[in-house]
Amino acid sequence: MKIHWITIHNKFIKKFAYLILIAFTFFSCNQTEEVKETSPLKIWFNQPTTKWNQGLPIGNGNLGAMIYGTPKKEIICLNEETIWTGGKDYNRDKKDAGKHIAAIQKLLFDKKYMEAEAMVQDKILADRLPTGTSSYQMLANLFIETTDLDAVSNYKRELDINKSVVTTKFKNDDVQYTRTYFSSFSDKAMVYKFTADKQGKINISSWVKRNKQTKISLSENSIDFSEHVGNGHGVKFHATVHFETNGGTSEIKDGKLIISNADEVLIKVVASSNYRGLDPEKENHKTFNKMANSSYQELLERHVSDYQSLFNRLSFNISDSHGDELPTDVRLKKVKKGATDNYLTQLQYQFGRYLLISSSRPGTLPANLQGIWAKGFTPPWNSDYHTNINVQMNYWMAEMANLAECHEPFLEYIGNLREMGRITARKTYNTRGFVAHHTSGIWHATAAFGKARYGMWPMGAAWACQHLFTHYEYVEDNEYLKEYAYPIMKEAALFFVDFMVKDPKTGLLVTGPSVSPENNFLTKDGKKATLNMGPTMDREIVFELFNNCIKAAEILNIDQDFSAILKQKIEQMPPLEIGKDGRLLEWVGELKEAEPGHRHISHLYALHPSNQISKTKTPELFEAAKKTIAGRLSKGGGHTGWSRAWIINFYARLLEGNKAYENILALQRKSTLPNLLDVHPPFQIDGNFGVVSGITEMLMQSHNGEVHVLPALPSAWASGSIKGIVAKKGFEIDMSWELGKLKTLTIKSKLGNTLNLRYNNDVKEIDTKKGEVLEFNY
Repeated sequence: MKIHWITIHNKFIKKFAYLILIAFTFFSCNQTEEVKETSPLKIWFNQPTTKWNQGLPIGNGNLGAMIYGTPKKEIICLNEETIWTGGKDYNRDKKDAGKHIAAIQKLLFDKKYMEAEAMVQDKILADRLPTGTSSYQMLANLFIETTDLDAVSNYKRELDINKSVVTTKFKNDDVQYTRTYFSSFSDKAMVYKFTADKQGKINISSWVKRNKQTKISLSENSIDFSEHVGNGHGVKFHATVHFETNGGTSEIKDGKLIISNADEVLIKVVASSNYRGLDPEKENHKTFNKMANSSYQELLERHVSDYQSLFNRLSFNISDSHGDELPTDVRLKKVKKGATDNYLTQLQYQFGRYLLISSSRPGTLPANLQGIWAKGFTPPWNSDYHTNINVQMNYWMAEMANLAECHEPFLEYIGNLREMGRITARKTYNTRGFVAHHTSGIWHATAAFGKARYGMWPMGAAWACQHLFTHYEYVEDNEYLKEYAYPIMKEAALFFVDFMVKDPKTGLLVTGPSVSPENNFLTKDGKKATLNMGPTMDREIVFELFNNCIKAAEILNIDQDFSAILKQKIEQMPPLEIGKDGRLLEWVGELKEAEPGHRHISHLYALHPSNQISKTKTPELFEAAKKTIAGRLSKGGGHTGWSRAWIINFYARLLEGNKAYENILALQRKSTLPNLLDVHPPFQIDGNFGVVSGITEMLMQSHNGEVHVLPALPSAWASGSIKGIVAKKGFEIDMSWELGKLKTLTIKSKLGNTLNLRYNNDVKEIDTKKGEVLEFNY
């Protein structure tokens, strides 16, 4: 797959014309303009933690760790992205399922919901596997015990988001101890350094713990461990924790590596598995050999340089924000008691970007439900890829927050779903194309399984395909579109060409059996039902997929016959319906909601992440969307972190900045841990990523053919600035505002497209040239 991202050189010549200053610049493929925050970005505490989900995370996309920061007995929970049980044979499409689809559809058209659900459960859905059968797992816990500490004081642990380095500092008697931790993408290793300001004061014993099946061997400078996970049904991995000492001695005793009287200890951790067909032990040796002659300072500098080449592209500042003078947990407690804290919001925003850089890099797997961080062997929901919103939310912000490279693992993953997805389409539905259901993992399972309310949902691949075309809209790389994205999108669309059937009452094309993800409605006799023909979200996703395929074919000047078929299908699809109470209907007909405050607000897909509803083009649906969200919130909606993050995005699209801000506060107060990780509960990373896209869209939107600046600015952010956000059609944007009004605006045209610039109700159409920089003063 070939994906291009373009950076802009910082040199340009200014030229005044009316209120527009136009300048010219040149592109550089290897330089990135760096922008910096006015305040340091640090998550820090005056105490260690005993809880995994309150540690400080580091990662390089492949290797991650959660650092507890305990002086006497440090715990480092290690992760490697491919440590999974299971295998491809876990794609458990039920035999002869396709023979029963037509009968189930008839039952649903006849409103025999419970009969249809029983038949789906019996004939279509595979059984849910026992917990942990196909699951992500931790690599191991690494323990580093310091044997001579008694009176620790002046303690501080911090994550420096600007550098992607965790540091723990403390005093014991008159000795200052410092520990640093980072995970390097450049060197494919994690590096930890333990130092003291007096010689001979590092005395530690170290060991790893996983389970009884793990083979562990120790030498005087390393701990090696390996396992065939899942009791032999999963990946094989090998890992090494290597210790380099300055001074002192080392020995092996009672299954521990003991280092005494050292001046400092440098620890390098590498791990890999056979997931990609390589020998993990040999790969680890290669990694060690490549960095063998590098000093700690060289390793650190390479790591920081690589990380900052991504992170420093964007800065975000809000006025009246007050630095890092308070520990993060103290700040958050104040917010939970009713205070507001603009610095905490800046920190939350950039922490989301940090987490994506740390869990999703080119050549790695996508970020899962917990990024790459997991504790134990059965993490919540197996730390898998939920495709009914969660994995997509992980990547909403990637392009707009100037992290296009971090989007690549998910774009690649979508293509990898096809092999299994074709089998599922054929076996379960008797169709062409490919399909995926609500959950997958690194084995790319696509089968329908579990309970109907979540498992009977054939929209996972179609929703994911939105990301393929979204990436194109930012970079306009026709080679990528032709060779990679469009063939996948077409194959996903082909499934629905075959799958949709006519509603006998309306003659319109609908999907089904399907569900509105994880939600229920009430039948006339008060029973909870979930299956429906033509749920609103299905229609919205298919409508977008078909239209994106048509646009792509037009751009590439290919597949006119297939586009004609899709256009015909679109004309036969039902419109979005508004109920008697003014809200958008979630299912066909006025069905009563069983859970009016449900966490999924799936029928607003057309508002976000799609762009089928807008104030200017669909005003009635726009108002219906407002009422839909208000209705959900009035009944307790938004009670999970990711759901609250989605609501922030909804209100940004509804151009209601103050309501979006209210939900940022609600996210901080109800769904944020002391280290700013998002909770469902439990910890789930999608909310961390979703809030970044929401905040970005409060400040800039580009989904309707316009670059709309400050579309949903809340009054709480009266003055501020953001630099380095990215709009579709290849525009990079810096801007500042004062007292709620735009002050300065700089737009860099990467591709030379026409710019339709909207601020309030004023729209300007401006021709640009590739490399041009436009400056506006207000």
